[in-house]
Amino acid sequence: MRALKPSGPAGYSGTPLPRKLGIKPGMTVALVSAPTGFSLGELPVGTKVRRGARGRPALVIWFVSSRTELGWEIRRIAGFAAGAPLWIAWRKQAARAVRGRAGVAAPSESAVREAGLEAGLVDHKVCAIDQEWSGLLFAPRRGSQATSRSGRTGR
Repeated sequence: MRALKPSGPAGYSGTPLPRKLGIKPGMTVALVSAPTGFSLGELPVGTKVRRGARGRPALVIWFVSSRTELGWEIRRIAGFAAGAPLWIAWRKQAARAVRGRAGVAAPSESAVREAGLEAGLVDHKVCAIDQEWSGLLFAPRRGSQATSRSGRTGR
């Protein structure tokens, strides 16, 4: 019996990651606490990627490694995003077990959602970023004090 070839990486669609995350041409994307070697793949023309919480990004992707980090940093990162779409990514449970991090108090999807809601954000999309990471997309709650910054490209 022949083994079937997977059509793509296990656990996620064939949609290019930049499209899933809402990355558009000319956008500046901030990768905050991204794991070493993480790549967004082929990006739209003119897209700029910055590592860390600096500058004025049009999209923020924050990789959270623990519940403690999530609790301490959510308001700071939401303030940094200041109205830009904010993806909060957490390591999938299966990936934590494979990497020997099963004992780390890593956040779950529900913990990420709850922290976002408490910080005045609303989640409106979930996706598998890759085989190790999932993400929730947040935006400021209508009427919240978070305002978008001017001068962002691609929004």
